[in-house]
Amino acid sequence: MQIIDLHCDTVMHLIDQPQLKLQKNNLSVDIQKLKEGNATAQFFALFIDRDEHPDVLQRCLSMADVFHQQIVANHSEIALARNYQELCLNQQKNKISAFLTIEEGGALQGRLENLRNFYRLGVRLVTLTWNYPNEIGYPNYKLIYQTKGLTEFGQQVVAEMNDLGMIIDVSHLSDQGFYDVAKLSRKPFVASHSNARAVQNHTRNLTDDMIRVVAQRGGVMGINFFGDFLGGSMESKIDDMVAHIKHIYQVGGLEVIALGTDFDGIHGDLEIVNIGEIHKLTNELSKNGFTENAIEKIAYKNTLRVIKDCL
Repeated sequence: MQIIDLHCDTVMHLIDQPQLKLQKNNLSVDIQKLKEGNATAQFFALFIDRDEHPDVLQRCLSMADVFHQQIVANHSEIALARNYQELCLNQQKNKISAFLTIEEGGALQGRLENLRNFYRLGVRLVTLTWNYPNEIGYPNYKLIYQTKGLTEFGQQVVAEMNDLGMIIDVSHLSDQGFYDVAKLSRKPFVASHSNARAVQNHTRNLTDDMIRVVAQRGGVMGINFFGDFLGGSMESKIDDMVAHIKHIYQVGGLEVIALGTDFDGIHGDLEIVNIGEIHKLTNELSKNGFTENAIEKIAYKNTLRVIKDCL
């Protein structure tokens, strides 16, 4: 079973702990574990906390440099992918594809030229906000932001990302921001690491209406392995993941479900400790009546469709 994971925060650890390497480390994602999980592609986020790193642009550029250095150092096993064709080429060479993403649109510092430059660096997905308001819009971190939508610059970012061929990610975005993206984007968009709000009432999760909108637009939502978004405890349980998947399937259909583990950005007691153990989820889905074809769609085929459609 192939796997594509839409979100991990591994690069954050690689930059802060230079002794760690992408080849093999004590994190949840490394090349050895990706191989064990039969990963076709991994989306690597450049995550910036604006409180810790006020110069978000410089921090993001530094992380991109670390990412590219690690890809070069392990070029025989992993390679950058910027579109579907490059993913296929990497597969032919028996290499894992690494997609580069940004988690915190504040890294653009309100300038479209920065978006275009990140595109040139290989970035192909941007999570528009994290937990702070930025030049693009507002997060779902506080209820007061729920009805605040995209700024004028945020609307320009959506249009430019469509034109460039980048995936718009609404995880962390305010509810109104979500609907603004849905209205403005001419391409499918994703919630790279969000679950179902009806199953676990957390603002980081999508309402049933949002799930239907993502599905209607041809996008996907990646199941997040963080216990707080799954069942409300710090324990990340496979049963809770299955419950979310079943609900999303009933509401939005099979084509909207994907994987967005949030590995190396989450903490707590994890039943699936790393990307190499992803079979624990696929096996449980099989026990719950999901066919092999259905599991393949969840594991990688749905995300592959979005890569084709957007990049």
